[in-house]
Amino acid sequence: MDLQITPKKLSGTVTPPPSKSQAHRLAIAAVLSNGISTVRGVAMSQDVEATLRCLTALGGRWRETAPGVLEITGTGGRRTGADLPLLDCGESGSTLRFFIPIALAATGGGVFTGRGRLMERPQGPYFDLFREKGIFFEQKDGVLTVRGRLTPGEYRLAGNVSSQFFTGLLFALPLLEGDSVLIPTTRLESVGYINMTREAMALAGVRTQWREGSTLFIPGNQRYQPLEAAVEADWSQAAFWYAAQGLGNAVTIAGLNPKSIQGDRVMASFAEMLRGEPLHGGVTAPIWGPASAAPARPDRQIPARPGWSTPCVGSVSLPLTHCPDLAPPLAAWGALLNGDLYLKDAGRLRIKESDRLATITAALRALGADVTEEPERLIIIGKPSLPGGTVDCAGDHRIAMMAAIAATGCTGPVTLLGAECVKKSYPDFWEVYQSLGGEIHVL
Repeated sequence: MDLQITPKKLSGTVTPPPSKSQAHRLAIAAVLSNGISTVRGVAMSQDVEATLRCLTALGGRWRETAPGVLEITGTGGRRTGADLPLLDCGESGSTLRFFIPIALAATGGGVFTGRGRLMERPQGPYFDLFREKGIFFEQKDGVLTVRGRLTPGEYRLAGNVSSQFFTGLLFALPLLEGDSVLIPTTRLESVGYINMTREAMALAGVRTQWREGSTLFIPGNQRYQPLEAAVEADWSQAAFWYAAQGLGNAVTIAGLNPKSIQGDRVMASFAEMLRGEPLHGGVTAPIWGPASAAPARPDRQIPARPGWSTPCVGSVSLPLTHCPDLAPPLAAWGALLNGDLYLKDAGRLRIKESDRLATITAALRALGADVTEEPERLIIIGKPSLPGGTVDCAGDHRIAMMAAIAATGCTGPVTLLGAECVKKSYPDFWEVYQSLGGEIHVL
């Protein structure tokens, strides 16, 4: 589906959709239990549907008893049957990486398929472990087969590729007969997502413990208990509406948990910086551990520039180590910021649904923005307005939403190619956009 957006300012109140990251985790904790669980506030995005398909493949059952309310019947972490289950992960990297170790623990392996770039995305941390522990794996023609059994003990893996590998093992290891430890061999990134996993596990009565050096201790012989939980509004999707506010749109964001464990809650602090406001106490909120020093601002002083109705905020440098999904909304804001924006520590964006450093750069340049792409960061020099243009969404939901927000600061129409990709995470994004006054025409 191709769309053309006629630039208009947005106004109104928006509640972000439920967090798909939290929905994945609660659904998995539920299916690993030996009973019936209820998870409320689930948005049926394509990624969540992929997780529900996979829990069914492992013997679980689910039904939607009311809009957004799932009743999930668990398996107790075991599946009967000699054949390896087939798990269709769609385009969901979380689903694939979460279920690989779960399938090994529950049924001795599985056959995994996917679409888009999914089966090209790196699985090296798992493959290295499998070689070490004698677990068979084969990836051929877009199909990954794994066969074997996890055993208790030490699991050492890189911490700077994706926290999803840690989450998959966290879910699986408590089902083993002995204790295990997860040891990152590099700096551990996206710790907020790991803590979200631990929170879901704790709701199901499963214990884990942080130890020195970012090591995680996982006692064995645990049993997941049925749970009742509600999915929070998604801070990573709320970030697009924060960016809309930054571009002068009168949008009010409702329904967010200001004390959420979601790592992307840091967007609230980033927004203060991009508005030129002092951070509370000079530190960011302690989302992924002890309070950390705020990113430096400014890097250099920028002289006053004509054509702006907003004050210059100087040069803002934001680290994306623990929140890579914030890059697209931050980039949209930066393209129209009265200042310079540096998005750093962003190398992992190259292994998302698209090479997101490249696709952010291409999309914003197509609209007339000043963006420089480097191996692990973006440099964005803000302009008072952008002329508009045609953007290839590259099959990436966050690129489509980024371009839609940037369109509110354009002087000419914005055409989006492949705009249906938002269904991956925010199925009703275009309806919400129109409800706020956005003008959209399907081409």
